[in-house]
Amino acid sequence: MRKLFALLLLSFTFLSTQAQISNKVNWKTSVEKKSDTEVVLVFDAKIEHEWHMFSQFTPEGGSLPSVFQFKNVKGNYELVGKTKESPYKKVYSDIFEVDEYMFEGKAQFRQIVKITNPNLKSISVHIEYQVCKESCIQEETNLEFKLPSSNANVSDIAVTPTSVDTASSQTTVVQDSVSSSEVKEAVTASTEKPLEKKEEKKGLWMIFILSFLGGFAALLTPCVFPMIPMTVSFFTKQSKNRAEGIRNSFYYGISIILIYVGLGLLVSAIFGLDALNALSTNVWFNLIFFAILIFFATSFLGAFEIVLPNSWANKIDRQADRGGFVGILFMALALAIVSFSCTGPIVGTLLGEAAKSGGIGPIVGMFGFSSAIALPFMLFAMFPGWMNSLPKSGGWLNTVKVSLGFLELAFAFKFLSNADLVLQLHLLEREVFLAIWIAVFGAWAVYLFGRISLPHDSPLTHISVGRLLLALLVTTFTIYLIPGLWGAPLKILSGYTPPLEYSENSGGVGTKSASDEIKLPDGAKNGPHGIVAFTDYDKGLAYAKTKNKPVLLDFTGHACANCRRMEENVWSKPEILSILKNEVVLISLYGDDQRELPKDQQYISKKTGQEVTTIGKKWRDFQIMRYNINAQPYYVVTDADGKDLNSPVGYTPDSDEYKAWLESGIAKFK
Repeated sequence: MRKLFALLLLSFTFLSTQAQISNKVNWKTSVEKKSDTEVVLVFDAKIEHEWHMFSQFTPEGGSLPSVFQFKNVKGNYELVGKTKESPYKKVYSDIFEVDEYMFEGKAQFRQIVKITNPNLKSISVHIEYQVCKESCIQEETNLEFKLPSSNANVSDIAVTPTSVDTASSQTTVVQDSVSSSEVKEAVTASTEKPLEKKEEKKGLWMIFILSFLGGFAALLTPCVFPMIPMTVSFFTKQSKNRAEGIRNSFYYGISIILIYVGLGLLVSAIFGLDALNALSTNVWFNLIFFAILIFFATSFLGAFEIVLPNSWANKIDRQADRGGFVGILFMALALAIVSFSCTGPIVGTLLGEAAKSGGIGPIVGMFGFSSAIALPFMLFAMFPGWMNSLPKSGGWLNTVKVSLGFLELAFAFKFLSNADLVLQLHLLEREVFLAIWIAVFGAWAVYLFGRISLPHDSPLTHISVGRLLLALLVTTFTIYLIPGLWGAPLKILSGYTPPLEYSENSGGVGTKSASDEIKLPDGAKNGPHGIVAFTDYDKGLAYAKTKNKPVLLDFTGHACANCRRMEENVWSKPEILSILKNEVVLISLYGDDQRELPKDQQYISKKTGQEVTTIGKKWRDFQIMRYNINAQPYYVVTDADGKDLNSPVGYTPDSDEYKAWLESGIAKFK
């Protein structure tokens, strides 16, 4: 009886341990025959409740995408196109500041394969993916597709789905079936959740508002503003009565909107609704857009004019004489062409920004922009008496245009910064970026105060009250930027400037860096908030012994959102930051570090049976072997010999709770 009880207890302990590290995603494979030489490999994923995994196409800079590696020998088979997937859910990440593409509940992936070896019996595929809840886990699995013989009917073949548990060397057979229709229904339902609709609606409203303001700015340029009285006067004089004049001006406004919304539709149709979002995170897109914005800014500042061929305007002008709605539509098109030198750069910038949202962003953006331009034409035609309140054209219109040039110049370097961050070249670090913006906005302030003039500026004897107020606003913003050179967080600009850790010097310009003050030991780097962080476990323990301090073992990841939340919202608290800097030795082990281990250090995990080929896999395997869990963030306080001093914790957003946990481990060490 005692032996039976002990055996049951041992079995329960083993199963409990395995439950902590079992996969959050179960896979089923099947094969569909497409032709005599082509088959479709179908991957059905069932995701544990409340967890989510990420699309292959989730943008760079966020969580890790799913990666499919087809183990092929040349001459066996060829992949036809990319691996397709069922609809994903798009959620904006405040931490990574990108839209992330994720699946909840179920997902399906399909790959067309052309068989070139008729004797091929099976195809093996290795999948790596990340799943997150309150913590994030990197999982990997090996799947095998048994191929039918040449004379067999695929639909009659029973395919045994298998998945290799990342935390166990055992092979788990997935018993439940997940059909294609179920996957589509489940994932489509997840994309219709109120939260997702609310986030999407919020993003589109922001695009509309910014585009509307852009349209209003374009309205106040020398190419558009003088057209208002001319156009309204034309409608009032050519119309037989006031009602007809109002109707024609309404048609004119609608025509302007149709033209610009059509441009948004064209951009979305050419690049695709979701391709725009992926394009916006591309290095080459950011570099090309940087060059385009520099070109636009130079034009706005007065170096040259961007104009479309005169023949276009002449042809459109002749069509405008046709009368009726068609004639009015061509009048609106003539306005778009004639005013292109002022509206083109703004439209280009807005389309580039709207591309970041993907979907119908460019269409919404062009609707907002054109509405701001069309509205005054319609209102002044309805109420001609308002024309008397309009300011007269003059030099102030060129001031608006030059001001837009300064803004274009500043935004150009944001796109260059995006490319630099993705490539991690450290060419445009925080200090350099801020120095450029201080120079741009400072020059703008000096211009507004009338101390410098540019081509096409009228002689200035005094400045208006409006110009003075704008000059003071720009000066205030410039002064706000300056402390950022010395490490000020500049929270208002979060997401626009490079992050604090992406800088030449953690203390800012003119200060000693942490490495000068502390002389960083071997294996350590400057971590968040200037904390000395070891990325090598053994070197961190050795250093802790020399300092006689406990160790804070930090299982983290570069693409771990909750890790960043802990660092920004909990570690930044003065009372906790003091502990991390002075009372413990921090060892941060990145489970998603993709750098390859030297060949002589690569091995097969005793726990999972998987190949450990990268630094990240090494630390994930270490975490699984020691704590039977693979999740980030995960924190442990140990002594200098690696012995745990208290129970590990995961994501702990309550700073008081986290501080008490830290202090309990340190107290045991002492």
